[in-house]
Amino acid sequence: MSVGSAVGAGASTPKQFLTIAGVPVLVHCLRAFLAVERVAAIYVAVRGTEIERVRAQITEFGLGGKVHVVEGGDQRQQSVANALALLVAENGCGDDDVVLVHDAARPLIDAATIERTIDAVAEHGAAIVALPAVDTIKQVERTAHGAIVTATIPRERIVQAQTPQGARCGLLRQVFAEAEADEFVGTDESSLLERAGIEVAVVSGSARNLKITQHGDLELAEFYLRQGKT
Repeated sequence: MSVGSAVGAGASTPKQFLTIAGVPVLVHCLRAFLAVERVAAIYVAVRGTEIERVRAQITEFGLGGKVHVVEGGDQRQQSVANALALLVAENGCGDDDVVLVHDAARPLIDAATIERTIDAVAEHGAAIVALPAVDTIKQVERTAHGAIVTATIPRERIVQAQTPQGARCGLLRQVFAEAEADEFVGTDESSLLERAGIEVAVVSGSARNLKITQHGDLELAEFYLRQGKT
């Protein structure tokens, strides 16, 4: 599980420490994964200055046992690589074991989606959660005066990537090693898998699985959370 930085320009509180209905964003994520019996271990990658604060959250909300904290890197890819290395070292992750990566800024992930992603990885080798595009998508060319439309991309060929994203442990280790050797930095785990020619299946996502990137997203997340309780 990768933990990001602050929400919005000038924000001082990292995303995972903001609260939704009085519960930290990170804790919502952890509770969802802990609700899935097949999840054997969770590694949370955080910046070194925030490790103790995250550990305090885990203790306060009684989430110990399966949850481990690892120091992350400056980029998502390095954070996930660090967590993957510790997972392998401590749990002897087999090549066919399923490993999922989730962005801790998506607090409303649900156990059912996690289960479907595990099943898809077990069947196909790699999978991501994604939403079909609902807007018309335009390809553009950047110019000195702005952008010019060069093509319209059929919506049926476009999805909006979410998390979790995952693969069999052996494949994930392979693509991370190849990326490091080539000094390649991808936007997500799927981009590393795609680069290696590995097919990635798509699991249907949900608008509820939103990413907290600005403060208005917190209000929307609270709305979705209230809906789920009615």
